[in-house]
Amino acid sequence: MGTVANTQAVRAEARSAELRARDPEVAGILDAEAERRRTTLQLIAAENFTSPAVLAALASPLADKYAEGYPGNRFHGGCAYADLAERTAVDRATALFGAAHANVQPHSGSAAVLAAYAALLRPGDAVLALGLAFGGHLTHGSPANFSGRWFRFTGYGVDAESGLLDYEQVRALARATRPKAVVCGSIAYPRHIDYAAFREIADDVGAYLIVDAAHPIGLVAGGAAPSPVPYADVVCATTHKVLRGPRGGMLLCGEELAERVDRAVFPFTQGGAPMNVVAAKAVAFGEAATPGYAAYARRTVANARALAAGLAAEGLHVSTGGTDTHLITADPAPLGGLDGRAARDLLGAAGMVLDTSALPHDGRGIRLGTAAVTTLGMGEEEARTIASLVGRALRGDVDGARAGARELAEAFPPPYP
Repeated sequence: MGTVANTQAVRAEARSAELRARDPEVAGILDAEAERRRTTLQLIAAENFTSPAVLAALASPLADKYAEGYPGNRFHGGCAYADLAERTAVDRATALFGAAHANVQPHSGSAAVLAAYAALLRPGDAVLALGLAFGGHLTHGSPANFSGRWFRFTGYGVDAESGLLDYEQVRALARATRPKAVVCGSIAYPRHIDYAAFREIADDVGAYLIVDAAHPIGLVAGGAAPSPVPYADVVCATTHKVLRGPRGGMLLCGEELAERVDRAVFPFTQGGAPMNVVAAKAVAFGEAATPGYAAYARRTVANARALAAGLAAEGLHVSTGGTDTHLITADPAPLGGLDGRAARDLLGAAGMVLDTSALPHDGRGIRLGTAAVTTLGMGEEEARTIASLVGRALRGDVDGARAGARELAEAFPPPYP
């Protein structure tokens, strides 16, 4: 293992030297980004650190290969190894998630959702999904997105008091609107979703069930979250976030929808997939099938719970009273009336990188995640330290918090040569 790591380090240094010689401007930009990540805490719930092996696949000769179509049926020659990489990714994904079929070509999570809609719906169809104000994604009906322009979305919400999904409201809206599809999934919901309840609601009105599992799919892979696969007609997901793969998407479904899903990806919504990314997805799926990854997924959740408890102790209002997953949403208003954007900017100045997020019935707060810091080896003690630094920064000691954040970040450097 040490020899492999040393070889990767030598190759990475050689590539870096080549870039510096040919394009010092871009090399400088990348150096600055590496320094930013080395000296700040990465708390964006949708980000992570890929392994050196995933990066090696991304920088492989498959970056040059055009491979429109599917294995065994390409529109370009010379695809024998591209076919092998894609078959490996598909086989690993279906085994990892217990799915009958996987499509690993989507360029992103949004592209995966677009393909799911294209496979199951027609323009003008009614769709029921979590409203954007409650943590729904742009692809769940935003008027600025293709979804809101092509389909008739109705948004369901969460309970005003608890912040939890109101399944009876979902059922009532489904019966009132008779949607062609029910979508469940969120970019900001910190609790496990009851997929069986959504399956029952969809069956009650004769609708397809589409699960957007972009955030929890990595926890599902590690056995730290319930799987939507047994309940959904189609599962849409990303391969980055907790899963620690390259930026990209995938789709999981049963054999009865496999052909429709594949045709919705290619040729309907995409051309050729970047085969280096497909190979990197295969690497990530292989890594996620190991006991070490399962332990990582459990640590990610434990760290998130410790961070949520720490933020509550600092005086922030934590949505739903905590988390079951890797992400947390919180209202900083109790600390001096700050809104989400002001808090994000203060925390950014203090070396803690995170997002804003919709809060149930109450404007915008902040969204944090523990996937990246857990990858770096941080544990519950460090999560509590981060919560303390958040409180310190939001109370005005930005410089002190920045020094603490930098010290913690430098103690747990990124896993790159």
